[in-house]
Amino acid sequence: MTDTALTFGLQGLHCASCVGRAEAALTALPGAQDVRVNLADHSARVSGVAAVDAARALDRAGYPAEVRQAELHIPAMSCASCVGRIEAAAQAVPGVLRAEARLPTKSLIVETLGDDTELRLALKSAGYPADAAQEQAEHSDETQIMFRKFVLAAVLTLPVFIIEMGGHIFPPLHHWVARTIGTTNSHLFQLIMTAIVLAGPGAAFFRRGVPNLLKARPDMDALVALGAGAAFGFSAFSVLAPGILPPAGVYFEAAAVIVTLILMGRWLEARAKGRTGDAVRRLLGLQPDTAERVRDGQIDTVPLSTIVAGDVLRVRPGGRVPVDGEVVNGHSHIDESMLTGEPVPVLKQPGDTVTGGTLTTTGTLLLRATHVGEDTVLARITSLTRDAQAARLPVEALVNRITAWFVPAVLSVAVIAFVAWWTLVGLAPAVVAAVSVLIIACPCAMGLATPMSVMVGTGRAAELGVLFHKGDALQRVQDARVVAFDKTGTLTIGKPQVHDIAVADEQEKAVVLRAAAGVESLSEHPIAQAIVAAAEKAPTDVSGFAAVLGAGASATVDGQAVVVGNMEMLEQSGISASKALSTQASAWADTGATIVHVGVDGHHVAAISVRDTIRAGAADAVAALKAQGRAVAMISGDTQAAARHVADQLQIDTVVAGVKPDQKVDALQDLRTAHGPVAYVGDGLNDAPALASADVGLAVNGATDAAIEAADVVLMSPEPGAVLRALHISAATLRNIWQNLGWAFVYNTALIPVAAGVLVPLGGPQLSPALAALAMALSSVFVVTNALRLRSKGGM
Repeated sequence: MTDTALTFGLQGLHCASCVGRAEAALTALPGAQDVRVNLADHSARVSGVAAVDAARALDRAGYPAEVRQAELHIPAMSCASCVGRIEAAAQAVPGVLRAEARLPTKSLIVETLGDDTELRLALKSAGYPADAAQEQAEHSDETQIMFRKFVLAAVLTLPVFIIEMGGHIFPPLHHWVARTIGTTNSHLFQLIMTAIVLAGPGAAFFRRGVPNLLKARPDMDALVALGAGAAFGFSAFSVLAPGILPPAGVYFEAAAVIVTLILMGRWLEARAKGRTGDAVRRLLGLQPDTAERVRDGQIDTVPLSTIVAGDVLRVRPGGRVPVDGEVVNGHSHIDESMLTGEPVPVLKQPGDTVTGGTLTTTGTLLLRATHVGEDTVLARITSLTRDAQAARLPVEALVNRITAWFVPAVLSVAVIAFVAWWTLVGLAPAVVAAVSVLIIACPCAMGLATPMSVMVGTGRAAELGVLFHKGDALQRVQDARVVAFDKTGTLTIGKPQVHDIAVADEQEKAVVLRAAAGVESLSEHPIAQAIVAAAEKAPTDVSGFAAVLGAGASATVDGQAVVVGNMEMLEQSGISASKALSTQASAWADTGATIVHVGVDGHHVAAISVRDTIRAGAADAVAALKAQGRAVAMISGDTQAAARHVADQLQIDTVVAGVKPDQKVDALQDLRTAHGPVAYVGDGLNDAPALASADVGLAVNGATDAAIEAADVVLMSPEPGAVLRALHISAATLRNIWQNLGWAFVYNTALIPVAAGVLVPLGGPQLSPALAALAMALSSVFVVTNALRLRSKGGM
C-alpha cells in the first residue's frame, strides 16, 4: 500500500456512468483515498493503494488501466547482486506493476501506470541510473569501450609491474632502479601511475562501488573498489608518511593489476556476450531490405517497408521471400530450415503459403503478400526468441538466494583474515590477505551462469525451429514424465487421403478411381478432394452433377452414370450392394476409416478407404520418448476406432478418444496423477485448454493463434520429432547451466580460503591480489565461453 497518488490513463470511458463505475471500483479498495476519474482526458487518480491492486480492480470493472511498457538501459548493472537491488528499487516505486532486470543485456523491463519519471529517480538514487533503450544505440559499443579502458590501464600498469615485480624476479633490475632512480622516486612514480589507473580506467569501480558500500548494499564493484583501494591506500600512506606504519612493502602493482585484469575480463566478457545475440541478429538478417513489386505489368524494386498486404511480389531463384504470402504463379523448392530446422527444401506451387525469410532454390515465384511487418512469422519468431532469452528459470531463485548473502559473507571473511594476519604476522600480509579475498570472491560468474546459457540456448533453439514462448518452459519441459499427443494434425497430417481401394471383379482400380474423381472434382468436401488428389487426372466430361448433403454425389462422367457416397446413397440410386465389397468396407470401418462406395451404370464397382495419414517419423519419435523413460499417450476427439488404429501403429498404449476440449483437460489430470508432470502436444483451437493446463504445452507448426498463445513452446516443424528436439535443447541448456553454476560456485568458494591464507601455515600457497584478480576475471570468461558452446552441434 502507498500514500503516493497514482495518475494513469483509462480505457473504455464513454460517459458519466462509466466514470461512476470506475470510481466505485477504486473506492472499494481498502485504503483508497482521493479517487478521481476524469472523462475529459480518460484518466484516473487514486492514493493509498498499490498499483497492482488498482489495475486489477479496474480490469474487473471493465475499464482497464493503460499500462506502459518500457525498456531501460542500466549501464551500472554488473552482477547478480545488482539485479536484485535494481528490481527491488523499481518495485518500490508507486505505479510500477512489474520490473524485470536482465543482466546479459544490462536492461530493465518495466510495466508502469503513468510515466517513468519517479522510476528513473529511484534507480538513480539506488546507484543505477537508467537510459532509455533507444538511447542505448547512441552509446559507443560496450566491447570497444571496455577494450580501450583495458589497453589504457595495461599501458599505465606495465611499468609499475616491471619496476616492482621485475625487481623480485630479476634482482639486478631492482639494484639498477635503486641506483639510478632511487627507491623513494620509484615508489612515487608507481603511486602516480597507479593513481591514474584508478582515477581513469578504473574510476567506474569506485563511482558505483563506494555509494553501494556506504548504503550497505555491497556488490561486485564494491569488492573491487575495496580491494584495489585498500592496496593503494596502504601503499600510498607508507610512501607519503613513512615511519608511522611498521616497515612494510608497497603494493601499487597489486592495485593497478587488479583493475587492469578485471577490465580485461570485462572486455572478454563483453566480446563474448555480444555473440550471444547472434541468433536474433541472424533471424533479423534473413529478411531482405527490398522486394520486387509487380504492379500494372511493371516490376519495381522497392523498400520492404512500403510493401502492404495484397501486393504481388516476384521472387527469383536464390532470393529470399520478403514477406509471408501465397503463391499465385510459378513453382520452386524452398529451403525452410530457418523456420522448421528441416534441411530438405519443400516444393511450393500456386495456392501454397510461403514464409518471409525462407530461401528459394529453383524457379521464379509470384506471390501475393498476406502478412507484412510485425505480423510476419519471422517477426513473431524474433519476438518470441527475445522474450525467451530474457526468461528467468526456477533455478535462478537458488542463485539469488546464494548471492544475497554471498557478498556480505565475503566481507566478513576479509575482515577475519585481516585481523588474524595483522595479529599473528603483521599489517602488510594482512592487507594482502584481505584484498585477495575481496577480489577472488566477486559473484559475477554466478550472476552470469544462468542468463548466458538461456540466451544462447534459446537462440540456438530458434534456429532449429523450437521457440520457447514462455521462457521457464526451458526447464519445465525436461521435467515431463509423460508426453500426450493430440492425434489429428499432430501425429497425423490432419488431411484425409485415399489409403486403399477394393474393386468388383473385372474392374480396374485406376479406371474406377478416375470415374469417382470426375464426380468429386465438382465438390469442395475434404474427402472429395482426397479422391481427386489420388487420381492421376480427373475427367473433364462431367455433367448433371447433384449432391446429397451428408450422403454423396452423382454425375454423368464420360457418358456413364456414376454415384459416389455412402451405402445409403447407393441404395437411394437403386444400386445393390456387393457382398464382397461390403465385407471389406466393414473391416476398414472398424479401424476408423471413412468408406466411400462407387456405383457405375447401376452396379456397385468399388469401395474406397479414406483416412488421415500418420506423419513420417511419428513412430520413431514415440519410440525415442519411451527409450527416455517417458510414458506416451494420445488424446483425441476422434472416434475410438480411428484413434486406436493410429495408436496401435505407433505402439502407444494409453489412448483417450472421443473427448471434447474440456475433457482433454480431465484426461491430462488423470495422466498427471498416474505418471507425474505432463507435456501436451497439439495444434488446433480445441487444443488450447489442454495446452494451457498441461505442465508444459507444445504447439506444432500450423497451430492456430489460440493454441500458440496457450502453449509454452512453439515447434515450427510439424514433425513429431520436433518434440525430441525441444527436449534435447532443454537438456543441453540445463546441463550447461549446472556446469556454469557448479564452476562459478565451487571455483570462487574454494579459492576464498586459499586467498585468505589458510593453507600458508601448512606450507601451502596464498593467492596474491593480482592472481586473485586474474582468477576472478577468467571465471566469468569461462562461464560465458561455456555458454557459447551451445551454439555448436557438439555443445547442443
